[in-house]
Amino acid sequence: MSPLQQPPTLSDSFSSASASASASWFFPYPKLRFFTRIRRFLRSKSLAKRSSPSARFEEETVIEGMGEEEESLGLQRSVKRLHFGSWEEKEVAAMEIRRLAQEDVKTRKSLAELGVVPPLVAMVGSPVVGRQRLAVQTLIELANGTYTNKALMVEAGLLSNLPQNTDTIDESTMHEFARLLLIETKESCICTLYNLSAVLDNSGPLVNGGVVQSLLRLVSVKEVSEKALATLGNLVVTMMGKKAVENSTLVPESLIEIMTWEDKPKCQELSAYILMILAHQSSVQRQKMAKAGIVPVLLEVALLGSPLAQKRVLKLLQWFKDERQTRMGPHSGPQAGRYVMGSPVNQRETLEGKKLMKTMVKQSLNKNMEMITRRANAATAASTLKTLVISTSSKSLPY
Repeated sequence: MSPLQQPPTLSDSFSSASASASASWFFPYPKLRFFTRIRRFLRSKSLAKRSSPSARFEEETVIEGMGEEEESLGLQRSVKRLHFGSWEEKEVAAMEIRRLAQEDVKTRKSLAELGVVPPLVAMVGSPVVGRQRLAVQTLIELANGTYTNKALMVEAGLLSNLPQNTDTIDESTMHEFARLLLIETKESCICTLYNLSAVLDNSGPLVNGGVVQSLLRLVSVKEVSEKALATLGNLVVTMMGKKAVENSTLVPESLIEIMTWEDKPKCQELSAYILMILAHQSSVQRQKMAKAGIVPVLLEVALLGSPLAQKRVLKLLQWFKDERQTRMGPHSGPQAGRYVMGSPVNQRETLEGKKLMKTMVKQSLNKNMEMITRRANAATAASTLKTLVISTSSKSLPY
């Protein structure tokens, strides 16, 4: 050793080790290091050019990128705590994952790929009720809209982790368990009922089992309404099915409400079909529909609905034009009395019926024209405001 060379001291070794450890920790995060340096650089530049809009924009962009990086690191910490943390840390991590899972399907799939499902399923088997409920709520969010995540839950042993003694569970927790187990099963059950209802011999057992009332509650749920209406359509053509639908307190209001769903034309067609069957040869049902306000809804669909829906509601409107007529043919609804062709009474009532129909159509046209005009004026005003805002914003820019 040269006399000019000094042996490394303990402090030098410690400083070198610390620098090495810091570098080894910082190395896996090159983006973090990059954004940190850029942010420092922009902050130093902003001191000299605080009034420059471009500098402020660049700084805000980099800060936004830093926010994304910090959120990513936070997610990694939550996943790590969920796997290896204490029960308190696991609960905090589960709440964070539940919040993130509410964003979209892509996020839910990404969370499942990070391995959050098995520890959450294990939490379901915890003897602590609050911890159970938190795990179930998080799994419900993760299962929403993705069959892959549901399959992962089953593979992780969800069914075997369910509590065996339900007497010790409060009602709200039981409800959460039911939501977890019944995810997407409504649609599957309705599809099965639809296939069964297509066979005429099955209609009796289905009606006796209370299927009609359940379907009438489900028709108001847009996600499953179409299949539920189609199943009702298969049942209502039978005498038992029609009777069950007529006796429900949800009819005809729920079916009339569906007729207003402009974004669901197939549901409108199926609802009109069921209403036609109920109204055919039944003045009681037609009176109930009239009291529920069906005529304005039918007029709107007759003007704006699909061709099939228009055809069906026009038939209903024809039946409603003269409710005083009680005699009905086998397929054409209410029929006029058997007057002698060319008699003054028959001609007068025909003219009155045509006049009534023209008046109803005219009123509906006026109503829809007012609605269209109102929407057009609103759209024009919005467009003008948008142009003004863009013009004002453009003038305020320095370039």
